[in-house]
Amino acid sequence: MLKLLIVSVVSVYVGLAVLAYLVSDRMIFLPPAASYDARRLPVRLVETEDGARLATLHLPNPEATFTLLYSHGNAEDLGHVAPALEELRRAGFAVLAFDYRGYGASTGGPPGAEAAYRDEAAVYRHATRELGIPPDRIVVYGRSVGSGPAVELAAREPVAGLVVESGFVSAYRVVTRIPLLPFDKFPNLRNIRKVRAPVLVIHGVHDEVIPVSHGRRLFAAAPEPKRSLWVEAGHNDVAWRAGADYLRAFRDFGTLLEEIRRD
Repeated sequence: MLKLLIVSVVSVYVGLAVLAYLVSDRMIFLPPAASYDARRLPVRLVETEDGARLATLHLPNPEATFTLLYSHGNAEDLGHVAPALEELRRAGFAVLAFDYRGYGASTGGPPGAEAAYRDEAAVYRHATRELGIPPDRIVVYGRSVGSGPAVELAAREPVAGLVVESGFVSAYRVVTRIPLLPFDKFPNLRNIRKVRAPVLVIHGVHDEVIPVSHGRRLFAAAPEPKRSLWVEAGHNDVAWRAGADYLRAFRDFGTLLEEIRRD
């Protein structure tokens, strides 16, 4: 009887592991119908190493020292986030945002964790090689699911800083809370320890999708110098609820990065 129970438990565990491996990308990435016309929003297509073509939106700012390389959240695209990006430009940054493959005007097959890594890397190469932005002037910024590719890039490539908004310690642990499988998607907690640049963590304390405990653990694991902004907000209303404190946090972070550049 005990042997049968053990076999049953192991079978269920293996089945769940296989299911998670096969379908998790489709659960993590839920691209909406494109919210914009690529002929009207000034997007530029950037090719990845595996042939995908990514829609990018570059908002230059001649007065800015730093460019935010922005990775958006799950059920949104460049059309949805364009007004927020303009606010960040007015706050003193240049901005380079992109749609993952399968989102907006981007092509190249369905999105996924590994594909998102390649997409982020392609936009970083575009920024440094084609736009001529030095790595020490790039601030990688990931919101929600965008925290995955953003933290991974910042852990691997030279950057000026990293911003994580409404991020998770890992994708599976948003659901399981504790590690249950020998593999995971977007291991942010592990990757953020490898970052060698200042970090800003922003999170809503009432986040109903990714609990604030994820943000607090990321902040604790991040290297110094680091800053945080904890907002009386949920998952999708952080900027609105934070009000002036939101852009102030970015300006203060930019000031910190400027001081480090001068030292």
